[in-house]
Amino acid sequence: MDKIKLAVYWASSCGGCDIAIVELGEHLLELEQVADLVFWPAAMDFKYRDVEEMLDGSIDVTLFNGGIRTESDARIARLLRTKSKYLIAFGSCAMEGCIPALANVQGIDRALQRAAIETPSTVNPSGALPTSVTLAPEGELTLPMLCDLLRPLGQIVPVDYTIPGCPPNHDQVWSALQAVLAGSLPARGTLLGVDRLTVCDQCPRVRSGKVRIDRFRRTHELIPDTERCLLEQGLVCAGPATHAGCGALCVKANMPCRGCYGPPEGVADQGAALLGAIVAAMDGQSDAETQRVLGTIVDPVGTFYRFSLGTSFLQQLKASALGADTCDAQGAEDDA
Repeated sequence: MDKIKLAVYWASSCGGCDIAIVELGEHLLELEQVADLVFWPAAMDFKYRDVEEMLDGSIDVTLFNGGIRTESDARIARLLRTKSKYLIAFGSCAMEGCIPALANVQGIDRALQRAAIETPSTVNPSGALPTSVTLAPEGELTLPMLCDLLRPLGQIVPVDYTIPGCPPNHDQVWSALQAVLAGSLPARGTLLGVDRLTVCDQCPRVRSGKVRIDRFRRTHELIPDTERCLLEQGLVCAGPATHAGCGALCVKANMPCRGCYGPPEGVADQGAALLGAIVAAMDGQSDAETQRVLGTIVDPVGTFYRFSLGTSFLQQLKASALGADTCDAQGAEDDA
């Protein structure tokens, strides 16, 4: 049997999704027998021109991780879309923007100010900010232009499948790759390696439904009971509004679900769904008391939309207010 051609790419990401592939362990040996890695810059020395010279559609499957933060990310996304039969959004950043998309709240200027000047580990006495073009004695130095918003892959090019997670669980990755290798992929547009339940459905903890929540606490403020529902203990747990597939690893480790597998099927806005679940858990408390308790949640946007801001209604409003994105304009120039 001819080997399939497999590509893996990282856009603006932390590298955790590439590590998830390495965590396949001995399955990597099985994968090597049936697939040729034709592009994986995080692991081997490849050049973009290697991909540009490939025939359109010659890559069987591309696992694309990371969000679209720069015009370079957008350009390579379009290139790999053209060269790939199946383009898979791999991990939360590619799927929904993930934590980096939280920078969209205050915009790229604020993000640059924070990263280049204000962070405690940064020494930048002149207050210089990165620019796309810098003149130096050696010549013109360039950096990719930042997009106005960090966006998930599916907002730049059509995506065939999605594997959620930050990062995806390695067992889930192997299950999805087996479906690819066996030619048993489901209908395009579906999630791979997950089931139809929520994390809450798979959670072994006991929910009484009769607990009065006095205030919400951050994870460092208490050691939770290992048997009781974390939400009923005053910890924001995203389990009711998060797709299952990870094996409920966080809650089994006595930590609340963070929401990295995205919303369950049929849910358009994960943050709104989580807020609704929290309010429902406070049934019986007065409206004034509910408002007061919700006010104890630190950083509501970062809590409810930690991973999904890039696909939220809030993002849609922000994008509508901004108008055409700089990276959209760049893409139009490239197509021309």
